[in-house]
Amino acid sequence: MAGNTFGDLFKISTFGESHGKAIGVIVDGCPALVEIDEEFIQSELDKRRPGQSKITTQRKESDTAQILSGTFEGKSTGTPIAIVIPNEDQRSKDYSHIQDKFRPSHADFTYQMKYGIRDYRGGGRSSARETAARVAAGAIAKLFLKQYGIEIFAHVSAVGNIQAPNLDLNDLNGLLETRESNIVRCADPASASEMEEFINQVRKNGDTVGGVISTVIRSVPVGLGEPVFDKLHADLAKAMMSINAVHGFEYGSGFEGSKMLGSEHNDIFVKEDNQVKTITNFSGGIQGGISNGMDITFRTAFKPVATIMRDQNTINEEGNETTISGKGRHDPCVVPRAVIIVEAMAALVIADHLLKYKAYLKNAE
Repeated sequence: MAGNTFGDLFKISTFGESHGKAIGVIVDGCPALVEIDEEFIQSELDKRRPGQSKITTQRKESDTAQILSGTFEGKSTGTPIAIVIPNEDQRSKDYSHIQDKFRPSHADFTYQMKYGIRDYRGGGRSSARETAARVAAGAIAKLFLKQYGIEIFAHVSAVGNIQAPNLDLNDLNGLLETRESNIVRCADPASASEMEEFINQVRKNGDTVGGVISTVIRSVPVGLGEPVFDKLHADLAKAMMSINAVHGFEYGSGFEGSKMLGSEHNDIFVKEDNQVKTITNFSGGIQGGISNGMDITFRTAFKPVATIMRDQNTINEEGNETTISGKGRHDPCVVPRAVIIVEAMAALVIADHLLKYKAYLKNAE
């Protein structure tokens, strides 16, 4: 199976399955002398871990990260950083009823057809459990970006048809505090309350619902990204689309921009405090595939979780029609736990492009 590595200079490779002994990640290319705050890494994993609220899966995992290599006296050494996260609460018997059946909208059929074998216990590598490894790696990327004052903030901006209003992004610390004060992880309290009530009702009905996560990346220098195939927004799109259940990505004005005139959409340049800025930011902080110094903004859409607690028609491995019912522990809505995954993948992209940019500047000297 290919495709387990992400990034060029700041590179990660994840391993492990949902119901195996552990999952983990190798972070290769992290520069030396980065402060590796293990409490911060664990706090990031705690935001993704299962069983944290009544609207998430009740699988109980501590997601305790164990750093095996690549650090010394609290700092990165420049060598590969290996992190392992043991699995502690697998219930493989919950999946015995689907060992020869294909769950609708899951990876069961495609895995079986491509590889001739699949781990039906929680989906194996296709399980969102794999994303815990990404969060651990993303935490290291965040610690690296902290040296350059780069901040990343994401929150749940929509659940189903419930849409939070646009936020004032001037106080990211305040928004973070508000986001973490509710189990939906929406930075607008009124919307969060409405979303929580709706998710609970969906859960009681044995169904699931999707949502949208909005992200801002602040203090990114001008010059990150390449103008053709390695556009910054293209790499962000790939990162987000690689997350389980993601079905859509847009940056800046996104699809709404297609309804505007050029005279409305163009971001006019001005000079303020000896810095070039734009009056509006429909470009989402990226022009020609390269960061322009403005806030990078994008939105990531998640589909409803495929496992629902209702009977559904399907076929088995012999091609015979059958029925399947959802069992086990699953999220009725994935976006509250996915916020930190989105931030982690964004951090990995920015860290990778920052290293490329620094290499370009050095070679240009």
